[in-house]
Amino acid sequence: MTTYPAGSVYAAKPWLARLNDAQRGPVEPAASMAHSFRAAVARAPEHTALAYFDGRLSYRETDALTDSVAGHLAARGVARGDRVAILLQNTPHFVIALIGAWKAGATVVPVNPMYKSAEVAHVLADADVTALICADRAWEAYLRETAAGSPVRIVLTACQLDLQSRNDTRVLDFERLPPAADADDLVAVARAGHPAPEGRDLGPSDVALISYTSGTSGAPKGAMNTHGNITYNAERQRTGSGIPEGACYFALAPLFHITGMVAQVAACLANAGTLALSYRFEAGVVLDAFAEHRPAYTVGPSTAFMALAAHPDATRGHFDSFALISSGGAPLPPALVEKFRAAFGPYLHNGYGLTECTAPCASVPPGQEAPVDPVSGTLAVGVPGPETVVRVLDDAGREVPFGEHGEITVAGPQVVPGYWRRPEATEEAFPDGELRTGDIGFMDPAGWLYVVDRKKDMINASGFKVWPREVEDVLYSHPAVREAAVVGVPDSYRGESVKAYVSLRPGAGTGAEELTAYCKERLAAYKYPRKVEILAELPKTTSGKILRRELRSRSQQSR
Repeated sequence: MTTYPAGSVYAAKPWLARLNDAQRGPVEPAASMAHSFRAAVARAPEHTALAYFDGRLSYRETDALTDSVAGHLAARGVARGDRVAILLQNTPHFVIALIGAWKAGATVVPVNPMYKSAEVAHVLADADVTALICADRAWEAYLRETAAGSPVRIVLTACQLDLQSRNDTRVLDFERLPPAADADDLVAVARAGHPAPEGRDLGPSDVALISYTSGTSGAPKGAMNTHGNITYNAERQRTGSGIPEGACYFALAPLFHITGMVAQVAACLANAGTLALSYRFEAGVVLDAFAEHRPAYTVGPSTAFMALAAHPDATRGHFDSFALISSGGAPLPPALVEKFRAAFGPYLHNGYGLTECTAPCASVPPGQEAPVDPVSGTLAVGVPGPETVVRVLDDAGREVPFGEHGEITVAGPQVVPGYWRRPEATEEAFPDGELRTGDIGFMDPAGWLYVVDRKKDMINASGFKVWPREVEDVLYSHPAVREAAVVGVPDSYRGESVKAYVSLRPGAGTGAEELTAYCKERLAAYKYPRKVEILAELPKTTSGKILRRELRSRSQQSR
């Protein structure tokens, strides 16, 4: 479905009043990401496309490099629609491989560089990957053996020290390796001057990415993000953000993740901007990059902003170039928004999306502030776009009125057609093309959307529902708490009770009992955590989502 059913309570779209003319107006997305890139090359050939420490590549140079990669892949036998996996950090190599694969007519499979061998093997086999582009160190360490039992028959490796000369040892703390005899070097291939193949242009319905879900529960599934899905969201961001053409976008979110892919790479290319990269997240390196590149935009998980705020060298000057900062990929506590603004100036704009809806399907419009629900203390994630159909349904699939909790569903131009080779999972998650997100939330009468929690994470304590987010938001309001996660643990009396895991800010001397008492003062008796465990770090995905599944497993093992 792409329109509201007859009689829908949400059909009036009250959120449209929150949007300005540019945000409400129609958009004309590019036919594909290759078309979007070529349009940027035509508009600004000498403008810097990629900045990596002291390295710079213009749009003209990047066009030539990606043409050559495309020509090499085609000559080696990559056909239109074949899958090319990319397992790299946030470097120019990733973007060159990505655009080169698209110019060759391939579908890209972005792979989390933190995956272990068995996880990579699942993706390579499930996506039936033809070519693998990866870091040379990963190839030597474990990927050669992993790929040997996979469909992969073409390999390109990259030394991620290339394309810069600063060699910042905080992140680039490794040596060059000798060339691999069984793989081609990506940069050498890119500089070889191969012509791009002809007749490989892709269109809006072609699959651009097979993006594997983060695996916070169960084995990852491949969401088929089409070129139309990506270019729509990129164009919506370009026209609605107010960021000037050619501005610098800093890649804070990992590029393999849908947030980084769309809100950073695709949006930057649509705006003929400069994408600044710094290998991986390290708070000091990121702050130095902010000072050097003066970005106008970035997006990242709340955990990244917590780390930046806690860094002893962070100042307001590091953030004064930003026109807009977005947070996505992990819940954004209201207390963090206020602490960050008080310390550094910018307001963190919340957003909401999933891999299956190609990153954002709701966001806080630039210049506006998200309200906080007075009952639960939950910060609104934003409002939908003009063509996005958001509903909230009960367990029977009926719409609930404004203000009532239910499962959030999404339909529209950004929603994927389904999962790769998973017809049953597609039918379950996308009945009639409408994504059942698995997130519980509500919409207020003004059109603000609130995400309360994941449906599967609800805690049943003595018959009462406890949503972990509500307890976590209280913990985040404590000045000593850096990170917090709440899970349900078996309880012979209550069925389940609430347990909290927290990490503390540097130098904080708060104990578990104090945090329990703090929550007890602010929450109903069945909601406050009976147990609090303090950890140095909470387990997270690379995109910054705290892994409650691992914490639940930890609780079971410690019983």
